[in-house]
Amino acid sequence: MVGIVIVSHSEKLAAGVVEIAKMMAPNAPLVAAGGLDDGGLGTSYSKISDAIDEVYSDDGVAVLMDMGSAVMTTEIVIEDKDNSKVRMLDCPLVEGAVLAAVESTGGITLDELAVKIKESYNVRKFPE
Repeated sequence: MVGIVIVSHSEKLAAGVVEIAKMMAPNAPLVAAGGLDDGGLGTSYSKISDAIDEVYSDDGVAVLMDMGSAVMTTEIVIEDKDNSKVRMLDCPLVEGAVLAAVESTGGITLDELAVKIKESYNVRKFPE
């Protein structure tokens, strides 16, 4: 299964997104990497790197981020790992995490997930 890492500036937000996604796909290899090492707001290179290592498999890892330095820090981590099986996916964080978790447990490949994740932009909360 494709591993999934949720990166946020907030430890609580990342953990909450994982909690919601696990409600829909309890067996998904999903982990949070939120906040600084001391628990404060921000992004942590070591948390992101460790999270990727935790869910890494030959199927690869999808990393979903909230914004700003979460994206930049994740880019640096991936560059340092020099591994093509780790990809950042651009999507709404909660909707994307749920979709990624469900699809991962269904056996989707990382390349297929990178395409499929775009569907999370179209999730409507109510009809127009």
